Amino acid sequence: MSDFDQIAAQYIAVWNETDAVKRRQAIDTLWAADGRYVDPMAAASGRDEIDATIGAVQQQFAGLTFRLVGAVDAHHDQARFQWELGPDGVEAPIVGFDVVEANSDGQLTQVLGFLDKVPAA
Repeated sequence: MSDFDQIAAQYIAVWNETDAVKRRQAIDTLWAADGRYVDPMAAASGRDEIDATIGAVQQQFAGLTFRLVGAVDAHHDQARFQWELGPDGVEAPIVGFDVVEANSDGQLTQVLGFLDKVPAA
């Protein structure tokens, strides 16, 4: 398993961690203090804002699970991977991909998220 395979697995686990204390501990380990997260619906800078964003997503999509889809594609200090969000055991209604950058300590410095499939309004 490459470093970015491990980082992607940890990243998805953070999005699925519903215990606020455990989630924050995982964020503090995975993210650089000045890390940044941006997707079409949110922008967060720093661990506090990232934690709040993940908590809000969990509330909005209660009961749904993030899953990695396919292989992690990485080079240098960056990687991309596809993920899905949905109930276990059925086709996910939400699919996206993220591009992540990590520092020399293996902590995320930036995540750029994209949505490929979302439910119709």
